[in-house]
Amino acid sequence: MDNALPSHVQQGVADPVSAVSSMTLTQALQAADRAAAAFDQWSKVGPTERRRILLRAADLFEAGKERLAQAMASETGAAPAWIGFNAMLSASLIREAAALTTQITGQVFQSDHMENLSMAMRIPAGVVLSIAPWNAPAILSVRAIATPLACGNTVVLKASELCPRTHRTIVDLFLEAGVPEGVLEFVTHEAQDAAAIVEALIAHPKVRRVNFTGSTRVGRIIGETAGRHLKPALLELGGKAPLIVLDDADLDEAVSAAAFGAYMHQGQICMSTEKLVVDERVADLFVEKLAAKAATLTAGNPAKTNAVLSSVIDQNAVKRVADLVADALAKGATQRAGGRVEDTYVDAILLDHVTPDMKVYHEETFGPCVSVIRVKDVDEAVRVANDTEYGLAAAIFGRDVDRALSVGRRIESGLVHINGPTVQDEAHVPFGGVKASGYGRFNGQPSIDFFTELKTLTIQHGHRHYPI
Repeated sequence: MDNALPSHVQQGVADPVSAVSSMTLTQALQAADRAAAAFDQWSKVGPTERRRILLRAADLFEAGKERLAQAMASETGAAPAWIGFNAMLSASLIREAAALTTQITGQVFQSDHMENLSMAMRIPAGVVLSIAPWNAPAILSVRAIATPLACGNTVVLKASELCPRTHRTIVDLFLEAGVPEGVLEFVTHEAQDAAAIVEALIAHPKVRRVNFTGSTRVGRIIGETAGRHLKPALLELGGKAPLIVLDDADLDEAVSAAAFGAYMHQGQICMSTEKLVVDERVADLFVEKLAAKAATLTAGNPAKTNAVLSSVIDQNAVKRVADLVADALAKGATQRAGGRVEDTYVDAILLDHVTPDMKVYHEETFGPCVSVIRVKDVDEAVRVANDTEYGLAAAIFGRDVDRALSVGRRIESGLVHINGPTVQDEAHVPFGGVKASGYGRFNGQPSIDFFTELKTLTIQHGHRHYPI
């Protein structure tokens, strides 16, 4: 087999940090075959045993977080704080999935035929194809694995080409916890083979569910392919999260949340704050405070400096952010912070007076850059917040919580937070978006509904009269 050599750009050149075997299309399909062969036995394993294995996996994630840290840092350039959050939330996600094993319930229905017992029960769906990205590689692969396993499915995890060692480490931890052979399969590939392998895996007759976290562009392709094969797809895609600052907001709290939401993990989070929609009556003071905060958020190698921010994923990310900033400045925006770029290290960027004719107003930056859009009143704030194809996360800051809540109800977003950051995720809370941010929900009861089939069963007792 050929070797794929993922690399992370640290000093302007690509230094390989891990080597994995690249599967052929045939080998990827064989992985799905193994998962299909293992399904019958795994689907019959009781909830107590599935829970025991998952709880063991959670313990191993905590004990083995250094293995995870080394892989994440080398492949994605993640800073220690982001790595620690990934490890912590991953363990929580697995424990929550373990708890779901005994929450897979059904219903009994009253029948017009009095001798008929009518009921519905949830059963495992089959093989689940899980596709996870690089930006939160532990969290987003764990949630794509743990709940499907808890529901009695087998899983094929397709790794990201940018962090195969990280995803391999996660699979290994599940296997070390006792997940049986074939129940969790792992697929890696060359970047140029991704489209063919994903399409073939979705088309595989034993694959019954698809879940994907990643860009809206790729999500559309996966959703269309899954629909063509009549396979349900759970899609968590891009975002352009707005944070609204009302005229009665606690500006210090709003600034803290905005800085965290915009710049944590260099803005490479699906929930990252992208648009700061600020009432013009408080905009000058808010921007002044946030600019001062952003000026302290410099980027550098966390192994060598005390920099708050680490590296973006690659030079493509640097160029994307630079192009968006240049376009905005050429059209009248002002840059209040940031601007220094060294290799893939980009200081926190704050743009003010952003308008709809600028690309950064509409496009997801997925980098350490946030835009201020000034508005006259609440109605304009709602309009600007909703003026995007995306709808994953949003936040509203205002001391009048009832008013902020009424604003939140008008925001087109799957997640809305009052007086808190756009970047929030808890293992037991349903997670997902609307519009071009995807559909379906990870976590909790909605994920049980997605990763199981609802089967209706009836039992007829005694004699029944038929009209013919």
